[in-house]
Amino acid sequence: MINCKQFYDLLIEKQIYFFTGVPDSLLKDFCAYVTDNTSADKNIITANEGNAIALATGYHLATGKIGLVYMQNSGQGNTINPLTSLADQEVYSIPILLLIGWRGEPNKKDEPQHIKQGKITLKLLDTLEIPYSVLPDSIEQTKKVLETTFNFMKEKNSPYALIVKKDTFESYSSEKEMKTSFEHLRESALKLVINTLDPDDIVVSTTGMTSRELFEYREDLKQDHSRDFLTVGSMGHSSSIALGIALSKPNRQVYCLDGDGAVIMHMGSLAIIGTQKLKNFKHIVINNGAHDSVGGQPTAGFEIDITSIAKACGYKLALEAETTEEIIESMKKLKNTEGPALLEIKVNKGARKDLGRPTTTPLENKKVFMEFLK
Repeated sequence: MINCKQFYDLLIEKQIYFFTGVPDSLLKDFCAYVTDNTSADKNIITANEGNAIALATGYHLATGKIGLVYMQNSGQGNTINPLTSLADQEVYSIPILLLIGWRGEPNKKDEPQHIKQGKITLKLLDTLEIPYSVLPDSIEQTKKVLETTFNFMKEKNSPYALIVKKDTFESYSSEKEMKTSFEHLRESALKLVINTLDPDDIVVSTTGMTSRELFEYREDLKQDHSRDFLTVGSMGHSSSIALGIALSKPNRQVYCLDGDGAVIMHMGSLAIIGTQKLKNFKHIVINNGAHDSVGGQPTAGFEIDITSIAKACGYKLALEAETTEEIIESMKKLKNTEGPALLEIKVNKGARKDLGRPTTTPLENKKVFMEFLK
């Protein structure tokens, strides 16, 4: 395994001073070290991975130096446009070091949403004509790989990717742990929300721990899972999935259970939702200010005004809640108000260590959910 400090020091030796991207569980230890040892203006967690490519491009244009973009391989899709139409050798020819966590690596057990992406991770880079190396598990071998990496970027002025397998980095805990003092964690807030819903209401839950907690709560309640669409992948798109359902089922209430990181990743969706003016669309954003599923790195969730943004985008109602009483009262207002309407619930980050995963497959979830919609 690679020591995070040693890897970081090697990058500094190669004059990598700027870091940006979206956190990943396979990179969480390295990202935590970067957070502790890099000034805030030199480590920018972006809304999505495409933004990070553009940000690293701007950094290079201003300084002539190379930036590092970190991401999970699921974020490759968000990068394709700026990598091909901005950074490519045939356009502006921008050197960028890509650090990509390889979820769903072939022949390794992983969650279903990562399997396809894992299979095509290297193929996508080949298609993009971006050379890559799998990061070794020793620092001495890593030094050799970095020589090849930086020689290429300096010669070709083009991106190069380092692929990171599971357990490549040694464990590291950040010394800058964010602490809040809200009444609830996401799971307890989610339970309050679910308790207010009617049996015929439709639920679309965002990727990550939210869907896992929803699944387990239905189990605790001895309820089936037919009324919930668990968006296990596609971060940032659950609200658009819910919108598509709400458009097609105008007589049913549709609730999107979202997260701050997901909302920020594709915030343009709020504008489309607002302008559709659907009475049956209800948007609940559980905001813990963190990418909780991939290491707890901060989002901009506590730095922006989500309710004001929603109102500006055309939501008829936008509420905030923190306490049990506020959540229950706000849910009553949400249920009895024509949408689109939004409730932001602020909570502490964190989850149970024994939190399980859905025991049904995505295809099984889809089948029973579609039956419920009928």
